[in-house]
Amino acid sequence: MKDFRTYDGIDIPAVGLGTWQSAPEDCYRAVRWALDAGYRHIDTAHAYGNEADVGRAIRDSGIPREEIFVTTKLPSHIKDEQGTEAHLTESLRNLGMEYVDLYLIHAPWPWSDIGRDCTEGNIIAWRTILELQIRGFVRCAGVSNFLPSDIRPLLEDTGVMPAVDQIRYFVGNTQRETTFFCQENGILVEAYSPLATGSILDNDILSDTAARYNVSVAQLCIAYCLRNGTLPLPKSVNKARIEQNIAVDFAISDEDMAKLDALDGIGPYRRLRS
Repeated sequence: MKDFRTYDGIDIPAVGLGTWQSAPEDCYRAVRWALDAGYRHIDTAHAYGNEADVGRAIRDSGIPREEIFVTTKLPSHIKDEQGTEAHLTESLRNLGMEYVDLYLIHAPWPWSDIGRDCTEGNIIAWRTILELQIRGFVRCAGVSNFLPSDIRPLLEDTGVMPAVDQIRYFVGNTQRETTFFCQENGILVEAYSPLATGSILDNDILSDTAARYNVSVAQLCIAYCLRNGTLPLPKSVNKARIEQNIAVDFAISDEDMAKLDALDGIGPYRRLRS
């Protein structure tokens, strides 16, 4: 698999290990297994509570820090300059690192108040992250769960487009409007929950399609994301599945892609706007 390259020239390994809802010790083991299996991209967040375990696993792996792409995220309720800088400092301390490869605003509004208009706060947080990038604490800057209407004010104020928008993306729920906007404007879409937190793995159409390629449904879903130009972040704390999820060196046919693209509405639906 080739790396993805952001519009500002940063290479990101094409499949990352997600760590959302991974308890500390499970997270540590999962990251170690992933690195042993060849992953070089680990995604975490301040809100996940496992940054320290990610950092410890990376150090214990013996792999040079510069060979591993690490993402973390600014908590969704932090929308001011002081809080943004303080939380990145705390994340770096948790990780035991001098910089992160990708720093994202976790959401355009607090998770406790989904849909609230935080445009002014997002602009302040974005300006601060860009300054932290200039100072060398962040290699690449982006957002998560942002719609086009959330992204445009950042560009209008700073002239700088996010390099990445990390969104929920899986077969049957691909946020087409946001994905199209991002890809038209050179923003890399990262697909979190590409397996729909497991809820689509028993879908009959996916199961039948995967069987014809002699792969698991999870592998099919990950390959689907890659074929659509998005970067999948599958989460698992199971060693065999972690190893399997990066083994996606097969091509889905155009005919099967069309069938998968037509599967609107499968999997969980979570409203991200009130």
